[in-house]
Amino acid sequence: MRSAASHGIWDIIAIGLKDIVLCQVKTRDWPGTANDDARKLFPAPPNACKVIHRSRTRQRKPKIRGI
Repeated sequence: MRSAASHGIWDIIAIGLKDIVLCQVKTRDWPGTANDDARKLFPAPPNACKVIHRSRTRQRKPKIRGI
């Protein structure tokens, strides 16, 4: 699932055979601590991985931070 310009807690939810990835995508700054707290408390199954991808201009790879 992809949610462009979303106002939700996750932008991308990927479901595989063995795991789930919940991803928030940012283009400039890392999200604030209030948003991080909401993501930490978000109920998810034990096999779910919660990450934030931050893309910067003129950089090929995003910075990735786990929650």
